[in-house]
Amino acid sequence: MCRLFGFRSVIPSQVHRSLLKADNALGPISSNHPDGWGVAYYVDGSPHVTRSAQTALGDQLFHRLSGVVSSETVLAHVRKATQGDVNVLNCHPFQYGRYTFAHNGDIPNFASRRARLLDEIVPRLRGFILGDTDSEAIFYLLLSQLSAYGPLTARLSVEEVAAAVRKTERIVRELCDEPGARSLLTMIVTDGTAMVAVQGGKELFFSTYKQRCGDREICPHLSAACEAPSPSGHVNHFLVSSEPIEGENVWSPLSEGEIVGVDFRMRLHRDDGGATRRLSVVG
Repeated sequence: MCRLFGFRSVIPSQVHRSLLKADNALGPISSNHPDGWGVAYYVDGSPHVTRSAQTALGDQLFHRLSGVVSSETVLAHVRKATQGDVNVLNCHPFQYGRYTFAHNGDIPNFASRRARLLDEIVPRLRGFILGDTDSEAIFYLLLSQLSAYGPLTARLSVEEVAAAVRKTERIVRELCDEPGARSLLTMIVTDGTAMVAVQGGKELFFSTYKQRCGDREICPHLSAACEAPSPSGHVNHFLVSSEPIEGENVWSPLSEGEIVGVDFRMRLHRDDGGATRRLSVVG
């Protein structure tokens, strides 16, 4: 299966350690996930997406990009193909307008279910599907749910994005799941401000604070929320990863079906599939 990494911060920050430097960063683990990589980062609210069908660790473009990316929002992915050919069209993150999306999982027997899923996608969006993965179909199904709240150029609340993610997951399961053949739907979506992730059957972890920030002596945005659970529910940084990345960040696991995210004000949102709650204590 694939590996995911998402990052949001109140200030533009480098993610070199998370992508390449740490022993279990995306680059080093790509030897076990060799079928392509992609990084999306936002500049002035617009996504810049670079994708390649090469293995990340051996791709000099990945090394160069990891060293220079500094952004308030980053979404990255390394691929181990389960559906679709190994080519750049099937690499994540996928992008439409402001939205970027990455998926870790699989729809069993997708080829026989693809037409049923495409029927659930808004007709004007179907023509933008260029590859042959289940992941890209899920993305455009999600965009269809988001469009119910208004134009895809509009800023949505984190609750609306989370609700669209939840509905997308439900539609896929209703159409595709069978006894003994359950879809795996762990995914992250962002429009550059809101970022939402769901643990859909493949492990996922998140972090909102560090044991001790290495930049605490020089960072003008240092606050108590950087080094301890936030009592207000507002955080200065938010990371989501398929596995805890070595370093200072304190990681918490998500249970299956759980959604976590932040809005444009960096207010934390967490939904366990029952009552929605905004956490005042994380970790």
